[in-house]
Amino acid sequence: MDKFLEAAIEEAKKGMAKGGIPIGSVLIIDGQIVGRGHNQRVQKGSAILHAEMDCLENAGRISASDYRWATLYSTLSPCDMCSGAVLLYGIPKVVIGENLTFCGPEDYLRSRGVELVIVDNQECRQLMEIFIEKNPDLWNEDIGK
Repeated sequence: MDKFLEAAIEEAKKGMAKGGIPIGSVLIIDGQIVGRGHNQRVQKGSAILHAEMDCLENAGRISASDYRWATLYSTLSPCDMCSGAVLLYGIPKVVIGENLTFCGPEDYLRSRGVELVIVDNQECRQLMEIFIEKNPDLWNEDIGK
């Protein structure tokens, strides 16, 4: 398995261990992890700390030109908000662990020139399926339903 997807899965597990939603993300530039994050809406009472947003926040200020070489890994297909951040910063590639339990605006990202790699990772999917089964109300809140 890709070591960067493994790092995103580690982040998802960190979030789950702290009572949160098991979604993780890492930002890669020049083959190095420059940001890590996991969904922290529950833990921090946040409206916006999805895994990708937490990852970008933890990466800190990065020059606009550096984002153009970045790859964002996420264990789950990014939602509208997180996809907007990808477009805002011009991140050209997103690697998605799975998109069966939730599928964000992938066609829109593609139409805007973002390369998407869908891994269909079983561990990513199982983390979400178990979480959704045990916490349907919390999951629906997270995706805005």
